[in-house]
Amino acid sequence: MTGVRSGREGELAAAYQRARPRLLRLAYATLGSRTEAEDVVSDCWLRLAAADAREPVRDVEGWAVIAVARAALDTLRSARLRRELYVGPWLPEPVVEFAADDPDPADRVSLDDTVSWALLVVLETLTPAERTSWVLHDLFGLPFAEVADVVGRTPAAVRQLAGRARAHVRAAVPRVAVDRDEHRTAVARFLNATRGGDLHELLHALDPAVVLTTDSGGAVTAARRPVVGADRVARFLLGAAGKWPDGRAQLVSVNGVPGLAVIIGDRVDSLIVLTFRDERITRVDIIRAPEKVHAATGGRIRGATETGPERAPHQPRPAPPPRRACRTAHAEPLQPGPRPDSPA
Repeated sequence: MTGVRSGREGELAAAYQRARPRLLRLAYATLGSRTEAEDVVSDCWLRLAAADAREPVRDVEGWAVIAVARAALDTLRSARLRRELYVGPWLPEPVVEFAADDPDPADRVSLDDTVSWALLVVLETLTPAERTSWVLHDLFGLPFAEVADVVGRTPAAVRQLAGRARAHVRAAVPRVAVDRDEHRTAVARFLNATRGGDLHELLHALDPAVVLTTDSGGAVTAARRPVVGADRVARFLLGAAGKWPDGRAQLVSVNGVPGLAVIIGDRVDSLIVLTFRDERITRVDIIRAPEKVHAATGGRIRGATETGPERAPHQPRPAPPPRRACRTAHAEPLQPGPRPDSPA
């Protein structure tokens, strides 16, 4: 939707642009992938233009919500097989901001609290029909009759699907949100303990039943199965930090909450997302799959103020140009103390 338009096409484009933030949230919540969500929303613009040429669309946003929901559900169903064949655990594609402070509205995906990282991880465990029913009804307020039309079930059936999904979400997603400043402080404390090789401090920060999941897609070294339990997770993290002697950790925003980017040279190697409950870390999610890291960050850091050991920049695999410029904040060196044995 570029260039200057006039007449009906311009009106249609303006209406679709106004609806686009909501459409992106809908597609992203359904798919768990920013890249796929953008593709779906772009494709639906072409469908809208074609439909309007046949017969004027009176309610552009209403039409687009249903069209995007259907396209996202079709994409999710086709993606299920790919994800079943995926090497190692699958994690959603995060939305990452490198700004030290809140970015300009034009530089970010329009996200709200309903598309948090913790929620996306839970939604990955639902069936496509459950996920779509819950997203459309509970998050976007569509009546069950319209949801049924999208999912291809009866209103009674989608009511049951949404109910099952709702119960699952309530049981798995923390009900009390952590204050952003407290979250940032906790992430910094986690980083200091990991970087300093402080096993005791790290164990204190972790919930006894903490789960660590690494998503590599089989492209880079990573744990193929989740690591469970505070002691095993702590030792895994300290061992992993020892493998990044020249790495730097930078505080970033991941789906609106503080997280970490591990930087090697001028390349983002990994993204770390922490989930908290009762002031302790219950999940440690590490995204290392190169395609997901590149999609979330643009692949390379520009203009960062970095410290730590120098090394020749790693040459990343060829990739499409980034969709947006990344803002950066100060990056801290990862220099762990004595390394315990790692289960990796």
